[in-house]
Amino acid sequence: MDCQTLNEQFGISGHVSVTPGKGGRPVIQIDNEEARAEISLYGGQLLSYKPKARQHDALFVSDAAYYVDGKAIKGGIPVCWPWFGDDPEKRGRGAHGFVRNRYWLLTETRQPDAKHTRITLTINDDDSSYALWPHRFALSITFTIGQTLRVELRTKNRDAKPFAITQALHTYFAIGDIGKTRVSGLDRRDYLDKVAGFARRSQRGDVTFDGEVDRIYLDTNKPLAIIDEAWSRQIFIDASHSRTTVVWNPWAAISANSADLGDDDFKRFVCVETANAANEVIDVAPDQSYTLAVEYRVTDQHVVAHNG
Repeated sequence: MDCQTLNEQFGISGHVSVTPGKGGRPVIQIDNEEARAEISLYGGQLLSYKPKARQHDALFVSDAAYYVDGKAIKGGIPVCWPWFGDDPEKRGRGAHGFVRNRYWLLTETRQPDAKHTRITLTINDDDSSYALWPHRFALSITFTIGQTLRVELRTKNRDAKPFAITQALHTYFAIGDIGKTRVSGLDRRDYLDKVAGFARRSQRGDVTFDGEVDRIYLDTNKPLAIIDEAWSRQIFIDASHSRTTVVWNPWAAISANSADLGDDDFKRFVCVETANAANEVIDVAPDQSYTLAVEYRVTDQHVVAHNG
């Protein structure tokens, strides 16, 4: 569907419009009293979220990111589904599933008030998805954009038999300097260390960065925070229906050897991913749904999170 048709059907004057983005792909532009945001229909992927009270975007997108079909966009919030990580069946399927490399449908835009905008995208099974993953499904992602950002990924099983998924919201957070960044809330949590062959280890204190970090934290059950000292801010992360958290930074060698990352990009982002991964496999019964959700809030560095 072209941008003009999408605007006629889903545009909200002064708040929501659909424009051609990089590579000619449609992107949804959101502007309300609290924040601006941009969502790509390719991948169902939020590319930008900037509260108007903040100087910097909350999300990172690489200047070298691909904008071609079949390639995931490096940055924002890619959707890993229906599996996280390498192909669990070792059949040669791509890492992190297939929905981050496909177009989603824009199905709803709402402006409940001047401070909040709600956007829903959907993607359903088809012959090409069935060849990769033989199940009937309806997947939706809803973004609620305001002073905070809420993301809800809802899986519905449209099959006659149950299926199992792993998944993640693979969020790339923009930061001022990785050497002045830490992640709090994971103290005493065990993790699987991919850099060390998935050895199981235990976190002590905040997560800090002085080399490659690629970890799946287990049994995470409380809000987290990214402390971004270079930009004097914190990003609070409050997940629902998730007990695994992935923390990733590629460091210098991988960044330099990745065609869709700049040599120094590793200094400018950290991924803290809300996930159901590793030992947290989700079984979805026929005609049932499962919703993975997370809310992000950007504050000054020393503000304490309040959780209701």
